[in-house]
Amino acid sequence: MSGLAAVPSDERLPEAVDTVVIGGGIAGVSTALFLARKGVSVALCEKGLIGAEQSSRNWGWCRQMGRDPREIPLIVESLDLWRRMDEMTGEETGFRQTGILYLCEDRKALDERAKWMEHARAYQLDSRLITGEEVAELMPGTAKAWAGALYTPSDGRAEPFKAAPAIALGARKAGAHIATGCAVRGIETSGGRVSAVVTEKGRIACSSAVLAGGAWSRVFCRNLGITLPQLKLLSSVMRTTPVENGPAPSAWGPGFSFRKRDDGGYTVAHGGVTVAEIVPDSFRFLLAFIPQIRDERRSLRLRLNRRFLEEWRMKTRWSLDEATPFEAVRILDPSPQKHILDEAFANLKRAFPAFETARVAESWAGLIDATPDTVPVISSLDTLPGFHIATGFSGHGFGLGPGAGRLMADLVTGDEPIVDPAPFSLKRFGGTA
Repeated sequence: MSGLAAVPSDERLPEAVDTVVIGGGIAGVSTALFLARKGVSVALCEKGLIGAEQSSRNWGWCRQMGRDPREIPLIVESLDLWRRMDEMTGEETGFRQTGILYLCEDRKALDERAKWMEHARAYQLDSRLITGEEVAELMPGTAKAWAGALYTPSDGRAEPFKAAPAIALGARKAGAHIATGCAVRGIETSGGRVSAVVTEKGRIACSSAVLAGGAWSRVFCRNLGITLPQLKLLSSVMRTTPVENGPAPSAWGPGFSFRKRDDGGYTVAHGGVTVAEIVPDSFRFLLAFIPQIRDERRSLRLRLNRRFLEEWRMKTRWSLDEATPFEAVRILDPSPQKHILDEAFANLKRAFPAFETARVAESWAGLIDATPDTVPVISSLDTLPGFHIATGFSGHGFGLGPGAGRLMADLVTGDEPIVDPAPFSLKRFGGTA
């Protein structure tokens, strides 16, 4: 991928801080920002580059619409933070409030979308069902006669290749240390609680640590003896060259999704296909994921390829003086599924002929960290005091990122949480946390 904003690394690690954040994606940098704004001394350690994995590879949507009801209070708070993020950080995240539509071809699809409106009303969201005529007004140039859409005017978008780096720079201005190319190997404890993290570049004494490792979180937890039910899903995305008179709101339609970019091009994905590569953890967590597999059976595509052997051979236990999997692979950079993107682009052109003149400028893929119920884990652990987890955002963590970071900062400091954290506890998957 090209265009990711650079965040220079601090030259030296601090000897001691209050909190170490492990992982420089959107959740990790947001946690560092809000901890630093609370006056907590914090160091963020990223094995590769800030935002280089799924946080820069997603669609860029910041949406309330269509979410699991457990996430709605958090996304409401998160969108409020997105609106203020450029001011808070003094950096440009690309956030724009443009609205998002779920386009419906027929009455049946519209009725399905209408079911979610019960949740919107409960939280007084501005989501509403609109007619086909209203869709045509919002989306001039569409070639289809839509039955209608679910529309949320207050939803927005940001630029993934800008946002996490911008928030990281804001965290640094607030006092956070930022170390890139610095993998965390593990945790030291004293008296049963976190006392330090050990990185490949040295030890940092601390009283708490936050794991925001995205697709790597399961591997890190396994070495600590913590069971985190998490699998990875492959998401393919592309961007187009600029499109004249293209639609301004972001939208999902049958077999395509898009959002306008600051450069006039569009980020495009399929939206109706999910690729799950079969790996050893697919069998370890099969029972936990069966309900999700059943619900997504029409869109789920299972693939058995070299990743099975790569993960089979991956080290699962190591001591703190050994090199880790995080040092062997700094940035996950899977290949996109070209046939899926070709299908999405063809579907989009049929629905919006303005895209006929556009070319594919770039395509990429990312690995989504998914939980069995597709709701993230934002949780402290009673079994390891001082250790906290923010992961498993299941493909919709970009919009939640600022709110998740704020909630995690509250959990670390023991302050009144911005929302009730109970729905995000690791305990919901059984066992203890």
